[in-house]
Amino acid sequence: MKNVGSATKHSTTDSTEASPSKLIDGRIKELGDWRGEMLGRIRELIKEADPDVVEEWKWRGVPVWEHDGIICTGETYKAVVKMTFARGAALEDPAGLFNSSLDGNVRRAIDIREGEKLNEKALKALIRAAVELNASKVKKRPVKRPA
Repeated sequence: MKNVGSATKHSTTDSTEASPSKLIDGRIKELGDWRGEMLGRIRELIKEADPDVVEEWKWRGVPVWEHDGIICTGETYKAVVKMTFARGAALEDPAGLFNSSLDGNVRRAIDIREGEKLNEKALKALIRAAVELNASKVKKRPVKRPA
């Protein structure tokens, strides 16, 4: 589903609940430290890499970015900000960004610790590759012809 304009999809029909984007804004602000800054920067890079990305808020408080399926999540822990790529095991990672969840069959993650510098160019390429992989897995619906 492509949203023109806001690139945000509401997870609920209840208009009294905050949008996923507002909830992610809140998480970044509430962290108030390097983790909030890093989550905010990751979010910017995701949007730069894929302007059509859809932000979600799932599993009781996990920022999720989607395009034809989940691209990645942005979890925050005491010592790391973790980007988990839903289909990371199927992605080429020439820059060696993946450093966590390496033994799984499907997911791969990047743990970012305080003071670490992001390879932003490589991360954006990885995000674009995840979007392309998701798009390749979307089943093409047959065109219905009038009877």
